[in-house]
Amino acid sequence: MKKQYDFSKAVQGKFYRPSDKLEIPVYIDNEVKEFFMKKSSNKKAGLNKVINSVLRKEMEMIKIIAG
Repeated sequence: MKKQYDFSKAVQGKFYRPSDKLEIPVYIDNEVKEFFMKKSSNKKAGLNKVINSVLRKEMEMIKIIAG
């Protein structure tokens, strides 16, 4: 490493790309993954779309139960 770097020509935020989505890794069991992959291929929908749909339904159930 150099003792000093010259940032005089640097551009702040040059590679920044704002996004409205926060993508986080989610690790699921193989059995669950295989099940949803099969369902998503049957529906001709993406895996993300199918899992998001299931999670939204689960959220609604929790809201109803919790009151």
